[in-house]
Amino acid sequence: MNFLDKIKTRARELKKTIALPEGQDDRVLIAANEIIRDQIANIILFGDSKNEILKRAENLKLDYIKETRIIEPETYEKKQELAELMYELRKHKGMTVEKALEQLKSPYYLSTMMIKNGEIDGMVGGAVSSTATTITPAFQYIKTIPGISVVSGAFFMILEDKEFGEDGVMVFADCAVHPNPTEKELAEIAVTTAKTTKSIAGFEPRIAMLSFSTKGSAEHEMVEKVRNATKIAKEMAPDILIDGEMQADAAIIRAIGEKKAPGSKIAGKANVLVFPDLNSGNIGYKLVQRLAKAEAIGPVLQGLAAPINDLSRGCNSSDIVSLVAITVNQAGGIFK
Repeated sequence: MNFLDKIKTRARELKKTIALPEGQDDRVLIAANEIIRDQIANIILFGDSKNEILKRAENLKLDYIKETRIIEPETYEKKQELAELMYELRKHKGMTVEKALEQLKSPYYLSTMMIKNGEIDGMVGGAVSSTATTITPAFQYIKTIPGISVVSGAFFMILEDKEFGEDGVMVFADCAVHPNPTEKELAEIAVTTAKTTKSIAGFEPRIAMLSFSTKGSAEHEMVEKVRNATKIAKEMAPDILIDGEMQADAAIIRAIGEKKAPGSKIAGKANVLVFPDLNSGNIGYKLVQRLAKAEAIGPVLQGLAAPINDLSRGCNSSDIVSLVAITVNQAGGIFK
């Protein structure tokens, strides 16, 4: 059973409900049909017209869409209740019930507030709209996990060479969200990535904090940042295996790790790589994806207090199915 198959199998057992706010898109409908058919999650679709969604599904020969719940934001029966909740949460920011009712016309705000209100477990959007449109409601109303101040993005890298990581699976972060984290934020990224790894990949993380230096081989303020972040992460989560600062080759090649960082429990055996900034993280995962012909699954957003994930607008229906399965695993792991 491959990595994604394992995630889907766990998702079936968890029986979570996930919102897809872009029910008017054919890719979303095709994905929803597969998710419902394979019992990966319970799905709620959002759209301006339930009849139009059902008609599109019929034209696409998607038999399972008629079994799912479809919400029209304009007529949702609990809008007033959610608007009052939004007012209470953001009245200090000038929110009014009237403004909240206007925001709830957006399926992204409506699905986010249904999560906040405990009606559903997670949301996957972004096939149609920008990242900002998809996740701004989460920043405003869901916020971050207690003790965590930063949202980041992890990629699951599926490698052909099974000697690396955990039988060929590695986790890279942050490759998608935060351009230049502080020492504390970098430590938080490491800790949240450990939780993501456990709940989704299902293995114990061995985290290498990457740098251009290994254990003092170079001195620079950028090296010091990673070194200090490693110390903070260890204080935050003393049960997590984490080491740094460490060069990439020392992190993943056993012989080099033993030479450059003797005695390290991580060197040469890392299955999670935490990059010092978004430049290196984004470049790193794309190079591995293209040069090593690795499959890159993500980004999986982490740090939010509920599982909300953002798709690429170039995604296909299979990408949506995979990210929904991952979101279910988040809901059953980190947020259970």
